[in-house]
Amino acid sequence: MEYFAFQWHITDDCDQRCEHCYIFAEDHNAMIKQMSLDGMRSVLKNCLKACEEFGRLPYFYITGGDPILHANFWDLLGMLKEREIPFAILGNPFHLDEAVCRRLASYGCEKYQLSLDGLRETHDSIRKPGSFDATIAKIPIIRDAGMSCAIMTTVSARNLAEIPGLVKVVVENRADIFAFSRYCPTSMEKGNSIRPQDYRGLLERLWGLFDEYKDSETTFNLKDHLWNLFLYEKGLLTIPEGLSETTIYDGCNCGNCHLTILPTGDVYACRRMESPVGNAFGESIHEIFTGEAMDAFRQYDKFEKCSKCELLRFCRGCPAVARGMTGSMYSPDPQCWKDIG
Repeated sequence: MEYFAFQWHITDDCDQRCEHCYIFAEDHNAMIKQMSLDGMRSVLKNCLKACEEFGRLPYFYITGGDPILHANFWDLLGMLKEREIPFAILGNPFHLDEAVCRRLASYGCEKYQLSLDGLRETHDSIRKPGSFDATIAKIPIIRDAGMSCAIMTTVSARNLAEIPGLVKVVVENRADIFAFSRYCPTSMEKGNSIRPQDYRGLLERLWGLFDEYKDSETTFNLKDHLWNLFLYEKGLLTIPEGLSETTIYDGCNCGNCHLTILPTGDVYACRRMESPVGNAFGESIHEIFTGEAMDAFRQYDKFEKCSKCELLRFCRGCPAVARGMTGSMYSPDPQCWKDIG
């Protein structure tokens, strides 16, 4: 049975004010929102009921802010453990030590995801001083506790040249997983955008590095959907004959098998863009996901460029990046280099 994934933001509280943060990008003094314990019980029940109706297994990515800062963080993990529900944590390194990591593992946490947004100087300028070294130091602690450690990077024009060097750092420090996604503008500031051919050049260089490090302990997650275009052009991704013209086989999972839940209970189709579709406190998640608001994210014929591409069912780029740059998620992915004609 396949999973249905929930990215669950239980609090906005955080030790950092990162430049690309969706919560504080516009206002670093924004009011901190936090879901109550009763609210978390209600949302969990709603999610599990929806998964029963979907015929899917639930998987939770518990995050924030930094979820560990929530007063009832361990209560929530206890609920997940009681039901034997798999989950991962997306958080910061600052509140992790050996005891905390062992406790996380004992509750069933499979993976702890940290962020590195460039080499030391660049990363610390985006996050906060000391963040780079703190992150590197926590990789072995997470792994020794029995969890996987994932390193996630947000790629922009600002750190583009540093990503190959960062891969080397991640491999040398034996992170289990390395992945990256692209910067999504949260305002009219577009200066961190990357030219399409420069982005393809990055993928080409990284593909070589991934091959060089294929025997390392690090797995390279091809998270960005434009990897499918890259692999297709190299002949490493083929489209079998006789496939359904309505089935989604790969690419962006927005509208497919994923939802985001915010501390307010608001449900988003995708956290990387403003995409409210309902509220988990007052509405059935099953009805939200199958409802009219969500259908907007499944109208693939509206995608201006992707709808004309043979990779429509396998790629679709990143609608959130497109929306951040142009205001419309249906507009062409700004980093897609394919000439549709």
